[in-house]
Amino acid sequence: MTAPDESAQVHGISRVDVTHIHHYSRNPRRQQNPEYDRIKASIRAEGLDQPLVLSQEPGTSDYVLHSGGNTRLKILKDLFEETGDDRFRWVNCVIKPWSQESNLLFAHLRENELRGALPFIDKALAVFDAKALLEKELAVETLSQRQLEELFRERGFGLSHSMISKMGYAVDTLWPVMPKALAAGLGRPQVEKIRALERAAREIWDRRQLGEDMDFNAVFLELCRRHDCSEWDIQPLRDALENEIADESEQNRQVVYLEMEAQLSGRPFDFVSQPVEGEEEEQGGTSDKVCRQEKNQSADIDPVNGSSLGREPKPTQPLDSNKPNGESGAKTPAPEFTQNRKTSLTSRDLRSLRAQLWECAAALAEHHGLGEAVIQLKDQGLGLLLVEVPPQELIDTLDPDMLGLVSALWWQLAASAELTVAPIDIVLHYLNKSSALHEALASHDAGLLFSSVWTPDPGHMSSLLWQQLNPPDWQVLLRMMETYRAIKRLAYDTGIELWVPIAGGGNVIQ
Repeated sequence: MTAPDESAQVHGISRVDVTHIHHYSRNPRRQQNPEYDRIKASIRAEGLDQPLVLSQEPGTSDYVLHSGGNTRLKILKDLFEETGDDRFRWVNCVIKPWSQESNLLFAHLRENELRGALPFIDKALAVFDAKALLEKELAVETLSQRQLEELFRERGFGLSHSMISKMGYAVDTLWPVMPKALAAGLGRPQVEKIRALERAAREIWDRRQLGEDMDFNAVFLELCRRHDCSEWDIQPLRDALENEIADESEQNRQVVYLEMEAQLSGRPFDFVSQPVEGEEEEQGGTSDKVCRQEKNQSADIDPVNGSSLGREPKPTQPLDSNKPNGESGAKTPAPEFTQNRKTSLTSRDLRSLRAQLWECAAALAEHHGLGEAVIQLKDQGLGLLLVEVPPQELIDTLDPDMLGLVSALWWQLAASAELTVAPIDIVLHYLNKSSALHEALASHDAGLLFSSVWTPDPGHMSSLLWQQLNPPDWQVLLRMMETYRAIKRLAYDTGIELWVPIAGGGNVIQ
């Protein structure tokens, strides 16, 4: 298993026969890495650039991957089978002592998260595998989401209890009935939309007293199963749910549509019993009038992304104060109203941009082990703030290249949050006084900050981000930078102060 003439470890490296190394059975990545062909070409040409990290379960003679490397191991085995070349058979490895299996799973989760964004369902399934392992190791019947959040943090894998809840919904409710859509890349935003749609439909079902809760569950799950496909879209599922409710309640389909719109946007809906088709003419067209009025009032807002589910938002038509009344199509409002409306729109635009910047930053942070280091500021600054330096337990698990990438990304997030240029008293208000970040900023000690976060030179930092960031995260980074520019441009054009003083001041250390 280890090369006879090289079995002694040199600098912690051993040469191990690839045929005696096994994939980790709980590998979070269940589908082939999209970078497989590129990595294979690189290994074929230059060999393995980083050693595999292995462990050996007590009582066994072979090895198992300790933290990531499943793609590289598969490539090495494929190349050895294809070529018979010994340079693909004997590989450099670091062998770590065996601990609890949950530690292996967390190590693989961190490695997969850092080397390439896991599909949402793969990550969710791995998280609940980890939950089952922890419950077994701790000899408890079940762990709450809050307990899981704390246990995951202790193991260097930041995950909020709200995210665990979303993952639980995907694993327990959607995975059994929508495996094709989830395996094809259905992500967290779509899962959140489905959950919001289910809640809205359930509320309508209960309000109309259409049956027991189990009856709705059966309908909803069957419709999810029926509309499961790789090219998934939420609109057919929503249409099917609305049709089912309309049939069960013997109600006009348009009324159900309006009721669903109101439920999704959080508006009250006082429905008047609508006649089914064929009876409308006898009612003198009253139902059409009610529908038109309610539809004109609907906000068409998706509670997750701020836009209508399955529909493009209607563009806002600006008022042209230079046109006479006859050309505008409506009475010209008073100047005071126009100004108030402009201010309202500007504030709404800023809130939307802040939320967009936060979503990009949170996604990048979560994908690179920095999820706990960034918080949202809904009505302050750029919409987010870094509150921690990269955790030591994360740093200890990274090779130099990955540490460089994570550090470069931390500084990019710091720039987007204006961490070092925002008013110091406002920033310190949100930081833990015992944190290294608080101490460095409060004392204006750049050296302390640089010692807490590895800081590559600017040229190296650009290289790390441009070359090593995986393609999906690269697109998120570009969106984040564009959103930052849009916020700054909006603030400049309108005179809005992005950083608003906090009553009582911050936690400044004198």
